[in-house]
Amino acid sequence: MNASETFVRALEAEGVTYVFGIPGEENLDLLEALRTSRIRLILTRHEQAAGFMAATHGRLTGRAGVALSTLGPGATNFVTAAAYAQLGAMPMLMITGQKPIKSSKQGHFQIVDVVDMMRPLTKYTRQIVSADTIPARVREAFRSAEEERPGAVHLELPEDIARDPGGAPLIEPAATRRPIADEKAIHRALAALKDAKRPLLMIGAGANRKLTSKMLRQFVDHTGIPFFTTQMGKGVLDETHPLWLGNAALSDGDFVHRAIERADCIVNCGHDVVEKPPFFMRGARTVIHVNFSSAHVDSVYFPQLEAVGDIANTIWRLKEALDPQPHWDFSFFRTVREHLDAHLAKRADDDRFPMHPARVVADLRRVMPHDGVVCLDNGIYKLWFARAYRCRMPNTLLLDNALATMGAGLPSAIAAKIVHPNRRVLAVCGDGGFMMNSQELETAVRLGLDLVVLVLRDDAYGMIRWKQAHMGLPDYGMALGNPDFVKYAESYGARGHRPSSAGDLARIVERAFDSKGVHLVDVPVDYSENDLILNREIRELAAAI
Repeated sequence: MNASETFVRALEAEGVTYVFGIPGEENLDLLEALRTSRIRLILTRHEQAAGFMAATHGRLTGRAGVALSTLGPGATNFVTAAAYAQLGAMPMLMITGQKPIKSSKQGHFQIVDVVDMMRPLTKYTRQIVSADTIPARVREAFRSAEEERPGAVHLELPEDIARDPGGAPLIEPAATRRPIADEKAIHRALAALKDAKRPLLMIGAGANRKLTSKMLRQFVDHTGIPFFTTQMGKGVLDETHPLWLGNAALSDGDFVHRAIERADCIVNCGHDVVEKPPFFMRGARTVIHVNFSSAHVDSVYFPQLEAVGDIANTIWRLKEALDPQPHWDFSFFRTVREHLDAHLAKRADDDRFPMHPARVVADLRRVMPHDGVVCLDNGIYKLWFARAYRCRMPNTLLLDNALATMGAGLPSAIAAKIVHPNRRVLAVCGDGGFMMNSQELETAVRLGLDLVVLVLRDDAYGMIRWKQAHMGLPDYGMALGNPDFVKYAESYGARGHRPSSAGDLARIVERAFDSKGVHLVDVPVDYSENDLILNREIRELAAAI
């Protein structure tokens, strides 16, 4: 047994089933060890896409996804994916190759200090310098990636170490349990909730974990306290629930912000300052921080109370000790919900073509089942989906409100389909973000996936154009050209579709799912009302409540 075989055995011991990536000559020994293992290599067309896939695999399973690249340019292509996983709290291990470290015949050809490069982007990064240290390095990498707060880790396996004699005994994963919140912290939180007149629950990305959804549903149903979510907290609770007050997709001025203004106590469950803040620290109110770790104090976040420990356990203990209080008054919150519902329904059947984004969201919600997974790239449409796509289950709308990178939508959908082969999976991309990793259509076709990719085409970088218009600046530097997306999809062996009216979209997507295979739907979209609705109309209607 050589070091590469030891490495792969250590991956198997961690339960790894897939490795996403592109090998190079420096990791051919590792590739050979993978060939004879239980682990499946998912060969991609770009290392960045492989990293997005591995991160999404980690996000959906809670176990670190694994991505592989060679040295130099392959490793540098992991940088954006590393930041994506690290900021988004997605467990991921990146494995990179390197030139021999005991002797060199090529000088500094392709060599960059990858370990040092990865240090600010990861929780743990090491070069393996001895085959005997592999079991410990792999175990520590997985432990670090998966413990709260999850994130990216990196191991570099040099070419000469990879073929050294191996066989060191593996280190099995240890059984661990998360710490729970201090009893006095629970009592203080209970006292604040009982004294409050208009308590409110906010659900963030950190609550999107196993068991937490169940505990939060019990808490809401038992206490009757209304709730809202951040973008990455969507789906933790069913958003058709009568106590849902919306999503803090906009930074301020939305209907949900009127509820925040009126609340005198907010239980902040799993919020991370990496997300754009919903600005609930303004005014005289008590904010209770419920999370796995203590609050990272910032000018927009400085909670008065903290219950630090396993979130599900904290919420369960609060629920067990807290009954609805006779002085709680949620009448204003109910009014907010009525106005929100009316506004979300306002353009859901708009017949214009190119399509209004509100109609796109509404039609896709009608087509997707409760457990269907929608994977968003990054663009202005993300705000429309965050506000109006009502999730019924956790992790059924995958969006990135941390790094907020373009190019992740299609790779994330590929990973989601691999994790959930029996669910409908839909990628929603803008034309700008789609073209950043569109080559992964070939990966999806080669893998034989059943996948639908929706490209919202406005022939521009729409998010920045919206901001540009809001600032009163001339429209400049945003327009771009596109290929014929239908022919482009067909060139990869996928099937392409282009609706000719607003009524076509739902039918086309439904037929695409029913007919299997990889399908791309080119949807021209009308963003002309972005500034009017998102910056002015919502703010004026909410202020009038």
